[in-house]
Amino acid sequence: MPAVPGAPLTEQPGAPSTEQPEDSLAFAPPDTVQDDPPAVRQKLFDAVRLVNRYKDSEALAVYQDVLKISPAHYLALWQAAVLSVKIGARYTDETRKAAYFTAATRYADRALALRPEGGESNYAAALALFSQAGLYRSENRLVAFRDLRSYVFLAVAQRPDLPEAWQLLGRWQYRVGHYNVLERIYSKILLGGVPPGGSVADAMRSLETAIGLDSTRASFYYDLARMYRYQGRRRRAVALLQKAVRLPTFTSEDLTINRLCQQLLEPLQRATTRGARRQQRIRQRAAAAAGAPPAVPVP
Repeated sequence: MPAVPGAPLTEQPGAPSTEQPEDSLAFAPPDTVQDDPPAVRQKLFDAVRLVNRYKDSEALAVYQDVLKISPAHYLALWQAAVLSVKIGARYTDETRKAAYFTAATRYADRALALRPEGGESNYAAALALFSQAGLYRSENRLVAFRDLRSYVFLAVAQRPDLPEAWQLLGRWQYRVGHYNVLERIYSKILLGGVPPGGSVADAMRSLETAIGLDSTRASFYYDLARMYRYQGRRRRAVALLQKAVRLPTFTSEDLTINRLCQQLLEPLQRATTRGARRQQRIRQRAAAAAGAPPAVPVP
């Protein structure tokens, strides 16, 4: 049964439209599977297949079955945490969101108890905390951002091959780098200061690392394009969004990100074209003043 009472086993409306090859999911660390009994191993492989078919709720139920047999199963715990966050994020009702995010925190805490230095357990803990922060009031949100710093930095240190961890680090760095005056004052007086390591430049590098590790995730491009947009680097943002909208969509989340990319891309393209025409006119006037022939207009 799912972790949250009353939560459906099937996915929310708008689930997968098609499927990817089953080997698209990275294999688990060998030590989490080799010593498992055959029944547990089979369930783990079943869960991988379900995740690759975007049946997250069913995969979560399988991991929960594994935990009934082996309550201290590291792989099942951190995967259950990640899946709980993914499922919870689909709900608009904050009560259901909170229930799934709380369940994710419990799974992550158990994984951390097994491997305090584990990259996966720290990623799961950071993801659960970051997701919960979106439901908190301002002061509690700042506490969450402070607390998750150590988790997300340890996650990328221990699992530098995990693109989702780099994306989460980039999101955290960008958010902390954009603390407003009141948030900075509150952090300085009550929380020991603004958490170090958060800046726009660092966030961009983290997102670029995520894309370098996995160039098929539209959400990576979208996050980085937004950062470039806010920095006034429109051409770079447009290039990223153009790549993102060409990526295939398999889930409702993919479709949502695709639409967000298109919504961001269109005004940026118009602004970029206006800017190019403006620069063209400036060059034409300068050339006319120098007696040179006019340049070819920008289409």
